[in-house]
Amino acid sequence: MSRMRAVQVSEPNGPFEIVEREIPEPGAGLVRIKVQACGVCHSDSLTKEGTFPGLSYPRVPGHEVVGVIDAVGASVPRWTTGQRVGVGWHDGYCGYCDFCRRGEFFACEFAGVTGITRDGGYAEYLLARASALALVPEELSPVEAAPLMCAGVTTFNALRNTGARPGDVVAVLGVGGLGHLGVQFAAKMGFKTVAIARGQDKEALARKLGAWHYIDSRAQDPAAELVKLGGAKVILATVTSGDAMHAVLGGLRVNGKLMVIGAADSLEASPLLLIMGSRSIVGWYSGTSIDSQDTLSFSVLTGVRSMNAPFPLDRVNDAYERMMSGKARFRAVLTTGL
Repeated sequence: MSRMRAVQVSEPNGPFEIVEREIPEPGAGLVRIKVQACGVCHSDSLTKEGTFPGLSYPRVPGHEVVGVIDAVGASVPRWTTGQRVGVGWHDGYCGYCDFCRRGEFFACEFAGVTGITRDGGYAEYLLARASALALVPEELSPVEAAPLMCAGVTTFNALRNTGARPGDVVAVLGVGGLGHLGVQFAAKMGFKTVAIARGQDKEALARKLGAWHYIDSRAQDPAAELVKLGGAKVILATVTSGDAMHAVLGGLRVNGKLMVIGAADSLEASPLLLIMGSRSIVGWYSGTSIDSQDTLSFSVLTGVRSMNAPFPLDRVNDAYERMMSGKARFRAVLTTGL
């Protein structure tokens, strides 16, 4: 049997190990993907540090995967060898649990997480459930498409489910790995897009990405500045700071919504502020495979692209450290050379 290279973690807080494994054969309902690129996401730290409940080791991280199907298991309709596909955080759904029967596929009782409960894309080959696959348009290279399978679908899918309409003021809190895509998607959806970040040095980039207005939260009160603009219909919180989210809540207009996609430890909110203006705070899950496919298609249609720093697989430590340090502008992507 042929062998493949993979990057695994053997214990919580253990090092990345580049190992050789047998290339796996797909069972029923699965396909095998020859991986071309895999984004390095902050959520990969859940595997690296062992903080996700119920983790088993060794485990191959990575859930922003793009490649080509090279083998198909039994009972897999539609998907064939040679198709370009992507796999994201959500590793598919069963179709028969109560959540699936209600169309809430993201909440499937039997769903797992690519790179956490199932080996992910830090490898030359990957097994994936058929229900986890998204078609990748030819217009996108593997490196361009990979970050859209998590950072992209999370921001795009959240924004299109906020209830905001073209012309509404929509603020994106944070201009980083998620936020730089959120600004682009919001602008392309026709919103009056306000970028909020720390420091004046990010304004030029934010405006280049499509921001209509920029707020420097280090020098200005972001809530007061949003009020001057009439208040935000939606604030998309991409940061991981509960304090930063708290600071913008007062900038929501009546019936405004704080859409949280950044994983902060806690968030303080005034019940009176929520009650008096019928404001709300909502969390948003990234999406399923069809949401990822919609994200890819919209990105091709409108020219949205992630800003990426590619690394070969054997430089996984450099890629991960650059991501964790925040020095990557804005997504680190591993490539296999296949």
